[in-house]
Amino acid sequence: MADRDGVTRRDLLAGVAFAGLGGAALADPLGDAAPLRRLDGQQLETAAALHARAAGAAPPALPDFDAQKGEYYELVIVGAGLSGLAAAWWYRRQAGRPVRILLLEAQPDPGGHALRNEFVARNGRRLIGYGGSQSLDSPGLWSPAARALLQGLDIDLTQFESWYDQGWSKRHGLTRSATLFSAEAWGQTRLLRREPGAPPAAALDQLPLSEAARRDLLQLWTAPRDPFADLSPQTKRARLAAISYDQLLTEVFGLDAQLCRYLADRSKAYLGAGTDAVSALDAYALGLPGFEAMGLGRLPDRLMSPSARQLMLGRDDYIYHFPDGNAGLARALLRSLIPAALPGSGMESLVLAAREDQQLDRPGAPVRLRLNAPVQSVRHVGPVSQARAVDISYQDASGALHTVRADQVLLACFNRAIPTLCPELPALQREALLDQVKVPLVYANVLLSDWQAFARAGIGGFSAPGSFWQRAALDFPVSVGRYRFAETPADPILLHLSAVLLDGPAGSPPRAQAAAGRRRLLAMGFDEFEASIRSLLDQALGPFGFDGTRSIAAITVNRWPHGYAYEYMRPWDRYWPAGPLPIETARRRFGRIAIANADAGAFAYAHGAIDQAARAVKDLLPGAQLPAWHRRPGPAPWHKSHAP
Repeated sequence: MADRDGVTRRDLLAGVAFAGLGGAALADPLGDAAPLRRLDGQQLETAAALHARAAGAAPPALPDFDAQKGEYYELVIVGAGLSGLAAAWWYRRQAGRPVRILLLEAQPDPGGHALRNEFVARNGRRLIGYGGSQSLDSPGLWSPAARALLQGLDIDLTQFESWYDQGWSKRHGLTRSATLFSAEAWGQTRLLRREPGAPPAAALDQLPLSEAARRDLLQLWTAPRDPFADLSPQTKRARLAAISYDQLLTEVFGLDAQLCRYLADRSKAYLGAGTDAVSALDAYALGLPGFEAMGLGRLPDRLMSPSARQLMLGRDDYIYHFPDGNAGLARALLRSLIPAALPGSGMESLVLAAREDQQLDRPGAPVRLRLNAPVQSVRHVGPVSQARAVDISYQDASGALHTVRADQVLLACFNRAIPTLCPELPALQREALLDQVKVPLVYANVLLSDWQAFARAGIGGFSAPGSFWQRAALDFPVSVGRYRFAETPADPILLHLSAVLLDGPAGSPPRAQAAAGRRRLLAMGFDEFEASIRSLLDQALGPFGFDGTRSIAAITVNRWPHGYAYEYMRPWDRYWPAGPLPIETARRRFGRIAIANADAGAFAYAHGAIDQAARAVKDLLPGAQLPAWHRRPGPAPWHKSHAP
C-alpha cells in the first residue's frame, strides 16, 4: 500500500493523521454561515410513521391514484442517495427511449449518507466538510460499472493528485502520532505523542495500563509467538477466522484482558465492530499486533470480511476526496440528471456551485427529485403477475398523503424499511431484508478559528481509545479552484470527530451491538454531543494553548442511527463466503419492483452503491447493455483463496 506523506490507509484507521469521517438549527446563524450548533444527518421524524408501523401501528388510509390528474412516470425511485441517483443515471442511458423519472427522498438533502456540511468562519472564509460518506476508496479495485459511471460524469481521478496536498502535514510539522487517554475512560488524562519512526514500545511506561498488561503488550509488539506452529498457513487462517481478536489475545495467547480494552476501537471505523466481534483474521488484515510470527503472508483470504480484503488488496493512495466527501459524487450525479439544479460544468465547479432547489421538481422535466417526501407504501396495481403498474404513496412536508403511479419502481432505501413499505413481498424475501442491521455512526464537524494548538503539539489528530469519540483529526488538505485549504496555523479549519456507536455485552453478535448502539444514540441530545467534544479537545489540546471558548466557532453533529451497511464476517456468519447469502434473496426483483442500495450489496462504500444500482437497472431492463458489476460483497475476485 503506497505511502502518502508517510500516511497509509491503515495509518488512517489507527488515527495517526487525518483520521476521521464525514438538520435542526439550535442557535442563531453566524451571518450567512450554518447555525453555530446544528444536528444534522438522518432526520428522524421522516421515518416516524414507518417505525410506528413496524412496531405494530395500523397503516394509514392511502389515497387512490387519480387517473385523470395523477402523476405517471416510467420509473419512480424511492431514495435519492448515491444508489438511487446512480440508478436514475443508468436507467436513462439504458432505456432506449425518453423516460420520465421521479425520485422521492425522505430527507431534506439528496445524497443519502453523502452529506455536505458548510460553514462560514468569522473572517468570512467559507469551509466545506463531509458529514457522512468520506472518500472514493480504492478505485483501482472498482468494477467496470463503477468506473464507467465516473467516466460518464467526467470525474477524472487524476485531478485529485494535484488537489490533495500530500505534503501538507509534513510541511507544517504535524508528523507525530497521538493517542489520548481521557479521564472519563481511564481515570486520568494523558496525551501520548510518538515521533515518526519511533517503535510503539517507546512510550510503553506512559500507558495507563497495569504492569501485567504493559508487560504483555511489550511481548505482543516485540516478541510475538506462533500458537499454531504445527499448522499449515491455510489452516492457521481458518483457525483465526473462527475466533475474535479478543479471544486470540486472552484465550490463545493468555494475555491480560486490559489489552482488549486498549485495542477495542481499532477495528470499528473500518469494519463497524470492535475487536471483541471481528475475527482475528480480519484483525490481521487491519494490521493489529500479534501476527508477525505466524507466517501468514500479506495476501487476502476468502474468509476475510469484504472490507478486510479490500484493505489488503488496495494499492491506491487515499487521496480521492472532494472537500465535501462523496457529496461531490452525489452533486455530479444531480447535475447530470437535473442540470439546472447545479449550474456550471466540470469537476472544479462542483465544490462551490449553489444548489438550486426550486429546479429539482419542475413539472414536465424528464427527471424530478422531490425532497422531504417519505414514501409510505409501494404496491402493484392488481395481482403481481398481471400488474402493469405500481402505485407509490408518499407524505409531503405538510403531512398530506399523495399517490403517484409508475411502470416500474426501484427501491433505493434501507433494506429494513422495505417489508413495511411493500408487505406483498414473499415471506422469505421480507425475512432476508430484515437481516441487514445497519451500524450507527456519529460524525461531527467542528469549525475552529485556528489550529495553533495542533501545530504546537505537532499532531494532525489523535485517537481516543475508550472515549465516546474514537478519533479527532483536522480535515483532509484538499484545495479545488477558488476553494483553498488552510495554509497557516492562524487560518480557520474544520476538525472531524467520529464515533461508531456499539453497545451491549462484549463478545455479543455485532448485529445486536449495532441495534443496542442505535437505541443509545437516539437517546442522546445535542448538548451531550457538544459537552463530549469540548471535554475531549480540552483534555487533548489544553496543554498546548487550546481554549474551546475562543477556538470553537461552530459545531455540526451528523447523527446516523442507520449508518454503515452490515457486511458479512466470520465468526458470526458461517455462510460467508460460500453462500447462499441473505442479500441474494433480499434483492430479488419482485414483479415491477427492483431493489438497489448499499444494503443490497452488504458493502458500505460508494462503489458498492453504484454496483447495486447497475444490477437493479439490469433487473428492470433485461436488455440493457451494462458494464460488469461486482456480484459479491467486496473486491473481485471475491472467491479466490490466496496462499501466503
